[in-house]
Amino acid sequence: MKIVAVCTGRAERLAGKSYKTGIFKHSVDAGVMVDREGLIGDAICNRKHHGGPDQAVYCMGSLDLDWWSAEMGREIVPGTFGENLVIEDVDSRRIAVGDRFETETVTLEVTSARIPCATLAVRMDNAAFSRRFLQAGRPGFYCRVLRDGTLQAGDAVSYHAYTGAPVTMPELLETFGKNLSDEDRDRYLAAPIHQKLRAKLTSA
Repeated sequence: MKIVAVCTGRAERLAGKSYKTGIFKHSVDAGVMVDREGLIGDAICNRKHHGGPDQAVYCMGSLDLDWWSAEMGREIVPGTFGENLVIEDVDSRRIAVGDRFETETVTLEVTSARIPCATLAVRMDNAAFSRRFLQAGRPGFYCRVLRDGTLQAGDAVSYHAYTGAPVTMPELLETFGKNLSDEDRDRYLAAPIHQKLRAKLTSA
């Protein structure tokens, strides 16, 4: 397993919109430093919903991009969905909160699924794309950075599955905004989930 691509972006305006976004990511060849806030030099414009320690790095699997390429009938290149990393042979449907990915210098821990937003729909030039993204159940996954370092395409990656009861990415999509059973709520809280989700579950 290796890093297929490292992607960063700069603040750009969406067509027909007044605000700027960092969703336009492009692969870079050089190594990129990453710390608890994410990739150094990568634009994050909407801090309310993006970025921060529990959404420091957004990842997709190469199998996710392969699936989307077949689904959409065109090549979906790394960075299309605003992801920072594409990891070889990973299918985000199989990823759970607490799973870890390690390179020689960096340790990432999965915290949550990416929930599609209006910006993604505009980026894809398809008003219905957010619903399509939800239904596909291949959202990619956000990670916190447990160990700072440098990420570069070609870096070897080791995968370590969470040893507790799993909370998968498709499950997070399916339960987003819904009430959980007491059993599921306890399972979610036992995992190292995104702090915003944890706060919602503990205040409910």
